[in-house]
Amino acid sequence: MKTTAGDLTSRLVGNIWNGYLRRVPYARKYKQLVESGGGKLVFDHLAFRTLNTRTGEQPSGITALSHFLKLLGYREAGTYKFKKQKITAVHYENEVVSLPRIFVSQLEVGEFPDWAVRLIQDVVHESPYVISDMAIELMNCIAADGSINEEAAEILLEELTGYFRRPWKMPPKDTMLRINDVSQYAAWVLLHGNSVNHFAASINDQNMPEWPDLESTCVALAAAGIPMKDKIEGDKGSLLRQSATRSVVENHRFPDLQGDFDEMEWTYAYLELTERGYTGQGDLRKLYSGFITGQAAHLFKMTQTRSN
Repeated sequence: MKTTAGDLTSRLVGNIWNGYLRRVPYARKYKQLVESGGGKLVFDHLAFRTLNTRTGEQPSGITALSHFLKLLGYREAGTYKFKKQKITAVHYENEVVSLPRIFVSQLEVGEFPDWAVRLIQDVVHESPYVISDMAIELMNCIAADGSINEEAAEILLEELTGYFRRPWKMPPKDTMLRINDVSQYAAWVLLHGNSVNHFAASINDQNMPEWPDLESTCVALAAAGIPMKDKIEGDKGSLLRQSATRSVVENHRFPDLQGDFDEMEWTYAYLELTERGYTGQGDLRKLYSGFITGQAAHLFKMTQTRSN
């Protein structure tokens, strides 16, 4: 039995989703509400954050993911610059159209003060690369031949799934607090590493007659007790509209400078909701597939922690 790149990627996204569901109760509640209402949960995209600085053996910045996304059939489909936040991003689309977009951003660490660069690099500069040479060889095989046998696919799937975690040591509490003052994005990546930042559900594919659009979906989720973003990004009828749940807050044990541990709450992930408009006319009419920097900049803020 052979496994194609598309099949492998679908299973990988499923594994990442299952790990995310265990940590994000708002996503579990959305899934339950949609499926119990006869609707459908379809991923518009999933997003990752990275640091554009030396990260040990792991490739830095966007390359941390792009180097193997390309072997799984993903191609660059849009680039974005967020000057104020010092962030660059790329979104990727797969040759298998049913697979979700992947949005990967990187923080331009070198644009921060020297003291902040030193603190960040002290945490990440000795990171291991957790994907083996064998797994890279298997990805090259699936990219070249279109498929690999199921036993090899199981091995590769396990390794790729394990990549989506923090590969470096736990950051010290003092580092988290000081870095958070200059970039909550940087603090988030120091804590969560390669973990998925959010999944986005497609309102266009939700197929819920009671929730025909983003507004009605947000109202229904709020009524069900899910804490929601205060406003929708994007005007009604525009190419892209987005909203989100609040971020889940988790309790973590951070080492201090004396070698002891202090507990402190920090944000993890949220569930985003995405509604896309159409471009073109007649036979050329199709859903807009990109992202809009102003909206994404607002959504970056969803992982701000109010207590720090």
